[in-house]
Formats: sequence, C-alpha cells, structure tokens
Amino acid sequence: MLPLAGVKVIDLTSVAMGPFASQWLGDFGADIVKVEAPQGDTTRNTGPGNEPGMAAIYLGTNRNKRSIILDLKRTEAREALLKLVDTADIFMHSVRPQKLRKLGLDPDALLARNPRLVYAGFHGFAEAGPYGGRPAYDDIIQGLCGSAALMRQQSGEARYFPTIMADKTTGVIGAIAILAALRGRDASGKGSYVEIPMFESMVAFNLQEHFYGAHFVPPLAPPVYPRVMSPSRKPHKTIDSYICVMPYTDAHWRDFFAEVGTPEIAFEERFTGISRRTQNIDALYALAAQHIATKTTAEWIDIFNRLQIPAAPMLELVDLLEDEHLAQTGFFEVLDDEKIGKVRFTGVPVLIDGERLPINFPPRLGEHGRIILAEAGLTEEEINTVLSEPRHPTQHESTPA
Repeated sequence: MLPLAGVKVIDLTSVAMGPFASQWLGDFGADIVKVEAPQGDTTRNTGPGNEPGMAAIYLGTNRNKRSIILDLKRTEAREALLKLVDTADIFMHSVRPQKLRKLGLDPDALLARNPRLVYAGFHGFAEAGPYGGRPAYDDIIQGLCGSAALMRQQSGEARYFPTIMADKTTGVIGAIAILAALRGRDASGKGSYVEIPMFESMVAFNLQEHFYGAHFVPPLAPPVYPRVMSPSRKPHKTIDSYICVMPYTDAHWRDFFAEVGTPEIAFEERFTGISRRTQNIDALYALAAQHIATKTTAEWIDIFNRLQIPAAPMLELVDLLEDEHLAQTGFFEVLDDEKIGKVRFTGVPVLIDGERLPINFPPRLGEHGRIILAEAGLTEEEINTVLSEPRHPTQHESTPA
C-alpha cells in the first residue's frame, strides 16, 4: 500500500506551483481530484502535443490525478464542490484569496464545514503583509527574492534562472507543509489553514547560504556566499568538451595542484584553509581552469577518479534520456496511451523499500467527473445538472509554446 493511500485531496491549483505539489502527494498515493474550469488548466495547451488539452507542460505536473470540470460561477457547481470538501482531507488552491472569499470558499467557511480539513493556500505573498493578495508568477518572484540580482552579480547581466525555480521550490515546500499539517491533524483531530507564499519561500531558499555575514547583528560580511558567486564557478572547458569538478577539502586542492606540477600553489597563504579559499575563490577557480583546458574530459575523469576528487562530464538535457545510471535504475517510464501513443515520463525519484512508486497517465479534462460526484453521493440527475462540458481553446486562444 502506498504511504498516502486513503488521503483525499481537492485540488483547485493550476499552472505549475500547486500542481507540482499535488503531484508529489499523488505520487505517494493520495487521491488527487483536480478541479478545473471548462477550459481546463492553461498548461493543457502549453508546449507540443498531439491531442488537444494534453500538451507537454501539463503532462509534466499532473500524473496520478483525476479530473473533474466544475464551473464555480454556477451555484450548482459550488454546492457540488462543497460536498467534495465534506469528504476530503486536504483542500488546496492557487487562487487569489479575495476571489475565493467571494465564492464562499475561504478557510473559515470550509473549516467550519469540515473541521478536520487541511486547507492549503498557495499564494504569491503572505496575506498579512502589504503585498498580500497581489498576483505573482515565477518571473516576478525571481526578481523580488534576489535570484535575478544574484545572476547579475555573477555574470554582469540580470537574468532569471533558466527554470521555473520559484514555482517548483514553493511546490515542494508546500507539499512538505501539507504533510506536516496532516500529521498534526491526525494527532489532534483538528484541521488547520496553511499558507504557502512564493515570495517568502524563495527568500528563505536564497538566504540559506547567502545570508552569510548578515546572520550576525551587526553584519560581519555582506549577504552573499562568495564561493558560489565566482564568475569562474562554472563547468570548465577541456580540449574536447566541458567537465564539472569540485575540489573542496585541503587534500583535494593539494592533490590537484601536485598532479598539474604546481604543488606550491596549494600552500600559498591565500589558499590555505577553507576560509581563505572562500575569500579568494575566483582566483583559485581561474587557476584550475587554466590547467583543465590542457586535457580531454575523459583524461580528467580518470585523473579525478584516481585522486578521489568529485567530477563528472557536463551533460545536455537530451543526454539524460540515454544516461546509463538513469537507465539502470529505471528512472524513466514509458506509458502507452490508447489515443496519444507512447509517452515518456520521469519516474518518482524517491524509492521506498527499494521500489520506485507507480505512475498513472495524467487525466483528460473532466475525465473522472461522473465517478467523483457519484462517490460524493450525488444522484445521476444532480450530476447531469452540475457537470459542464470541456471547452478546449481554439488555436488562436491557445497558450503559445
């Protein structure tokens, strides 16, 4: 039996952050009821796909779920949602709180109805602050939380990380917070309201190491960890490609400089001990890069393996599909869908008792609506009144890839 078997989640989240969180819960066995408007989650039409509403970005964050269409502008649909909430352990959303309040779906209303409910709100900002209620997307939060500034400080150009870092990080934090609240509910018998704000989550994420000297009052150094900010901290060019290498300890650096014929460098005062190396890390990495440029990647891999210095070749994303380690551990899984055909997914990265957890194909829009409402006790006539037909956008309306 999967760890979260028997846990029911009503999921009103969309796009990336919330669906990533609920996918984790679904991966561990929770029943995720994805509640969508008639047009569906916008990611259903983001990226390549060979069936309307089943595009690549949607597939990446919606496995192990069931889908129901509820047009919450309609009274009947809201009443049906409340019946689903009555049977749920978790209610989660990424809608601005003021909008849900108008629909009668605020925390006070739902916790009064189901006192054992864990109500989780994925917000841009904590509600109590002056930013509370503002809309937020990954790019906005990356700018506010210091990520873009860190890129500028390191590279000279303000840029976002080339991944939806704020969405995915907050999604993982949200899944952890929900599980903690669920454990608390099981112990006390009482549900709770959990706020998961992107801004605060990403500030905590960035300041884990970058708080640095600002941990102290007054500060002992600026709030930035020098080692990771070095412009020379990057994959090093070899004769034929790139290598990622991480000499870290005193022994690593002594062995490296002895190998390249300049052992004295490791004993220079500016490079003795981790504190001095951190202060002079850019110069140290630049020296290492000069030597690494003189051999092939394969030659350096052999050398670093012999010296027991962590190193690996730099892989492109496409290389991961053929990586021998991922292949041997069964990380990728191909599901054969009767309409779409074969579709490849990343597996659940966590193993339990040595086993990778199973995955199910992401649901089509509204695919499980009748079953879900019947489980909540609605009659066939009521179900016919409540359900809306899917409305896939036209090509003009679709989100561009």
